[in-house]
Amino acid sequence: MDSAPAQALARAFRLEQFHDYLALEAGNSPHTVENYLRDVRRLAEYGESKGIRGPADVTAAQLREFIYFLKDLGLAATTIRRQVSALRTYYKFLVGEGIVARDPSERIESPKRWRTLPGVLTVADIEKLLAAPNTDEPLAIRDRAILEFAYATGVRVSELVGLTLQDILFEEGVARVFGKGAKERLVPVGRRALGAVALYAREIRPTLDKGKARGILFLNARGTPLSRVGAWGVIKGTARRAGLTKRVTPHTLRHTFATHLLEGGADLRAVQEMLGHADLSTTQLYTHVDRDYLRSVHKSFHPRA
Repeated sequence: MDSAPAQALARAFRLEQFHDYLALEAGNSPHTVENYLRDVRRLAEYGESKGIRGPADVTAAQLREFIYFLKDLGLAATTIRRQVSALRTYYKFLVGEGIVARDPSERIESPKRWRTLPGVLTVADIEKLLAAPNTDEPLAIRDRAILEFAYATGVRVSELVGLTLQDILFEEGVARVFGKGAKERLVPVGRRALGAVALYAREIRPTLDKGKARGILFLNARGTPLSRVGAWGVIKGTARRAGLTKRVTPHTLRHTFATHLLEGGADLRAVQEMLGHADLSTTQLYTHVDRDYLRSVHKSFHPRA
């Protein structure tokens, strides 16, 4: 953090004072001090991007959005738990020093309590989303391929940006995906998604690739592999263009994929395999999403409903 803006940000968020508190007063290990400072600096940079000038300006709602932002980037639950712990310690320090009057971190939930799922898109929402990219623009053809593939396969954002050209097996209609712990799985890819990816790979990707792509399928405008943040931005931006008011992230598409399959009558174990869940109980979280749907089916078709 050598640049003048970075130093100004550190001053505004009292990072030096927080460092001294952690190291000298709280007696934390150098490793913890380094991690907590990094976590709070991440909040400061996020806050700055939202026009927040200092820690006193951060609301509880903005703090929650920040935590969900980290989750959408695909950070591990353990990393986010540490981030929450760092924020609580940070605001406890700020309140104790009289720098802020209230602690917005009091009601933040840790990932271990995140057993509910984000909003799921309807089929009509998905149609709007997939129709939103203006495919007269080269990058919009890439965006359409990203969206079609994400909805068709339910892959995690880290898996999406890690795909190589060789991972799409067009003839077989499947993709080779490397999930958590580098576990490999084969996921079916629908005809429309395969078509969108093939068009992008044939027409657009060669014009983007300037020798720095390392074989990665989805590239950014500079010709380097698309990052998790970049993929997040593509999906969020397209949802805004489509006029969707729901919060739409890569996670939303993953949950929508699973929910639509289950609502259509798919077997839970098949969905588990496609999502790459090691434990069936994780996939069973999705079954509560379609309870309302099941009730409506029962009410419509059962003679004694």
